[in-house]
Amino acid sequence: MKGIHLGEFEELVLLAVASLTDNAYAVSIQAELEERVNRKANISAIHTALYRMEDKGFLESSRGGAVAKRGGKNKRLFKVTNHGYNTLRESKQAREAFWNVVPQISAP
Repeated sequence: MKGIHLGEFEELVLLAVASLTDNAYAVSIQAELEERVNRKANISAIHTALYRMEDKGFLESSRGGAVAKRGGKNKRLFKVTNHGYNTLRESKQAREAFWNVVPQISAP
């Protein structure tokens, strides 16, 4: 698993991007995190994670069309790369390896 440098927040953001498919931008990712894992995150933290993961090759981005609702600004849309999906799989396998050996805890 050498070379995987995903923190917990990055992993959640990467999973959110993967689940949003073609509509992954900072605000939709923020809503997805809050809805799925009840995690509140500010937009700047999400942007920082997105750009960091783009630099690592886990994500790629493109510009969406400009919309009047956003004052003519376009959205920066993100999608997971093959490297990003492989990293998510490896992270899941590592976690499962631990969960498979954690002894059951019985309630009294």
